[in-house]
Amino acid sequence: MTTLQAIPDAALDQLFRKARTVHAFKPVPVSDELIRQLYDLLKWGPTAFNAQPARYVFVRSEEAKARLKPAVSGGNAAQTLAAGVTVIVAHDTRFYEHLPAQFPAYDAKPIFENSAEAAQATAFRNSSLQGAYLILAARSLGLDAGPQSGFNAELVDKTFFPDGRYKANFLVNLGVADHAGTFERGPRLAFDEVAEIV
Repeated sequence: MTTLQAIPDAALDQLFRKARTVHAFKPVPVSDELIRQLYDLLKWGPTAFNAQPARYVFVRSEEAKARLKPAVSGGNAAQTLAAGVTVIVAHDTRFYEHLPAQFPAYDAKPIFENSAEAAQATAFRNSSLQGAYLILAARSLGLDAGPQSGFNAELVDKTFFPDGRYKANFLVNLGVADHAGTFERGPRLAFDEVAEIV
């Protein structure tokens, strides 16, 4: 009989039960080393065909934050400027060019090269998954996260991806939470409201 090995409760609390979406940050920097550790964790999350379509811009300098600010909604501007780093989670519209090396099982490149619809759906869905892995990886390293979709993706693309190859999906503010700005936790739907076992 196989025995399942769950991670400790403290880790589950840090990743899920006690973790919060953060709307205010303390002025604590996020180092290059920590950013690289973060990527070295999130990269292991599964994606279709091992395609790994997500691309990340870690917006940290004052100059880069100033470029990002006009694209962020008014209600999200202060938290974005205060965060140690804001990650633009984007997707590569030509991710399939990497498939011969990343997915050697068979030639999957034509599936996406010949169908813009399949490429778009796969890039968006899997970059969204990778953005979720980023949030969990950040929490596992002790960072707090504040994901947001309140921004002008077209302006982000124009500012950070002018050649048009990458497309912004969502933003994630990372850093150390200032819990004075943390909202009360919202309720969650019960299992029976959202799920069934068949």
